[in-house]
Order: sequence, then C-alpha cells, then structure tokens
Amino acid sequence: MQEPEIQVGLLSNQEIQFSLQGIYHVVAPKGNPVPSPKIVEGEQHVLMDNGLIKWNDASFKELLFFPIDPEKNLIKIRNVMIGKQFHWQQQEDQSFQGALHLIIEEGEITAINIISTERYLTSVISSEMSATASLELLKAHAVISRSWLLAQLTAQKSDNNQPCGTETDDEIVRWYNRSAHQHYDVCADDHCQRYQGVSKVTTEAAKEAVEQTRGEILIYNGEICDTRFSKCCGGVTEKFSTCWEDKDYPYLTKVIDPYCGMADQQILSQVMVNYDQQTTDFYRWTVSYTQQELHDLLLTNTGIDFGDIIDLVVLARGTSGRIYRLKIVGSKRTLVIGKELEIRKTLSKSHLFSSAFSIEKDGDDQIPTQFVLHGSGWGHGVGLCQIGAAVMGEKGFKYKDILLHYYQGAKVEKMY
Repeated sequence: MQEPEIQVGLLSNQEIQFSLQGIYHVVAPKGNPVPSPKIVEGEQHVLMDNGLIKWNDASFKELLFFPIDPEKNLIKIRNVMIGKQFHWQQQEDQSFQGALHLIIEEGEITAINIISTERYLTSVISSEMSATASLELLKAHAVISRSWLLAQLTAQKSDNNQPCGTETDDEIVRWYNRSAHQHYDVCADDHCQRYQGVSKVTTEAAKEAVEQTRGEILIYNGEICDTRFSKCCGGVTEKFSTCWEDKDYPYLTKVIDPYCGMADQQILSQVMVNYDQQTTDFYRWTVSYTQQELHDLLLTNTGIDFGDIIDLVVLARGTSGRIYRLKIVGSKRTLVIGKELEIRKTLSKSHLFSSAFSIEKDGDDQIPTQFVLHGSGWGHGVGLCQIGAAVMGEKGFKYKDILLHYYQGAKVEKMY
C-alpha cells in the first residue's frame, strides 16, 4: 500500500480570506475557465455569489489551488473556527501545506485541504496535544491517529455506515459518527481529529515521531483498529458501545488506568494545548443546577417543557461508570435519552466533561430544589487516555507499551 493522500474539511463560510505564501497554480474543474493569470500568490478573497464562488471578479463552481513548491508553500486561512460547539470554541488564523480545494456545500463555501497522510499526522499530534510532549507519547499518538484515519477511510469505502440512533415519543438515543462528511475524508476539529496546521508543529520531536513510526498502525485479527482516544478516562476506560453503535471490539474494553490521576502541571502542559489548560478540574468535577436552571437548560437543549424536574434516573452505565441511558422525569413529561455524548450535550450549555457522574438531589423529596452532578474524566473514555499516556511516557514506557496497555490484544504493524 502507498501512503494515501487525504482531503480534510477546514471550514465552511459565506466568505473566506486566505493568503498564498508562495506561488500556486489555479484550476477550475467545473464551470468557467480560470481567467489569466493562472498562477497566483498573496492575499485572496472568495465569497458566495448567487450560488457560485466569486473570485477575482469571476464566478466558479469550484476552485483548486496547487502549490508550486509543496515543501515551502503555505496557505494561511483567516478565522478558522476550532472547538466548534465546545466550551473552548474560538477562531484563529492557521497555515497549511498542500493544496486548497474550494467547493459549494449547503449554501456555503467549504475549504478542503489536500495533504499527504504523514504531513497531516505531524499536525494532528501537535494539535491534539502540545508538541512538547515526550517523544514516546508523540509516537504512540502518531500510530493511533494514523490507525483511526485509515480505519475510517476503509469503513467509508465499504459503505457500511450505520444509522446514528433512534427517536420515539418516549426515548431519544443518538450517537455522532464521523461518517457525516460527504465531500471530504475527515474534518479538522474535535469531531474527527484536531488538525490545526503547521503552526502547531513547534518542535522537531513531532516530525521525528511521525518519521520513526511511518506507516505503522494497530491491527487486530487482520483488521485496522478503530483507535478511539479521549483526554482523560478518569481512571477506567470505556467500551465502544457505550458511546456509539451497539457493537464492541475486544481491543476497546475496560482497562484500569492508574496513571491519569498522577499528572502534575508539567505533564498537563505537555499534553494539553493552551486553551485546554483553561480547564483544570476535569479529573474529578462537580456541576450544580437549581430546579429552574435545569428546567431552562433542558427546554433550550431539547425543546421540551418537562415541567418541574422530579428526578434524573440512571438506567445503564458502561464499564467506566459512564451513563448511556438516563431517564429525565418531569411533572409534564418523562423521556429516556442516550447515548454518552447526547447525555453530555443535554445536561450542559456545551458539553459536560463526561457522562461518568453520580446524581445528588437537595431539597423537597417531591420536587428537588437542586441537582448536583459529581463526575470524573474528560471525554468519552474509549481507548487511549491522553493524560494517562502522558504520565506513562514520562515514566519511561516505550510507545508500543503505551499502545498495548490501552488496546489490549492488538499488534503494531507497518502498512506502508
């Protein structure tokens, strides 16, 4: 197998500003031919115009910008949204290698970066965590990020996508798959893997980690492992079916993780990028809602007026204690919700850190005045725990030892 070239969705907007640092060829695969000159550099501005992309006073169905020198040329895109719908949502300018493909998608211009897998991974492991992390952790993350990507591409080619939940009058069960993207392979944000350009690659260690593990993936029974990972498992990892469709993998099972609670500030600064470090209480955390706050939150997030919130009843937990079926009991309406992320989205303005929480009620037995959630961990908890793995790296574990701790029974193999 040769190293794949992939397409990464960066952003969608009514207008996009970007700067070409170096000389680029421009082609328009569909619609009108590109007017002269066909070689451009410097500041560029595209916007929607009657359902087409307007650029240099002409309109196109799509545009492609190819670098003359792929090693040196960069595309700097303004105001890229990161952490979309999470509590760290913000905009920043980002620079990318490779080609830029602009298409029309759902009434907006979508910018797609065409890049080689290994270059993509160098940015991913520097965006998912700090590039100053230990070399062994960076190598471990390069392997799982590569494995996850190639597993998704294989699943996409097999056209074996599953429906993402069910909804009835009494129950809403949803999960969120990466397979929603139709015009590119993966997105650049937390919904897939963080990919925030070459500006995040601040150390040679990140490049070295990708080079030393080039083509390496995790395999189980001859298939590429679906190597999910999260920020902090809270002490125990979770099984796949708690968070996504009703199937499980032998290598994604309950693993006791004594390391993720040992991280000091120095280790946290390695694995957590600057905006992640604004969050400090994720290993063990508490969230409180008054009766009115919970009522209003549920109304906003579900569109349902539950009336007075009488109870939150846990119906099912996974291996780490993460809830994947929760009954909301109100004076006007009762509803069961799931899975893990749907519960986190429903009970927070953005997302709870995790669904591994217990529920304490205060006040009147019939209509509580306050609900207190005592939780642990940050993220779905499936697969590698980034903070636990960071501690293992600092303690001298090699990258394969880290991988096989979290993906038990898997093997590291070289695909290309």
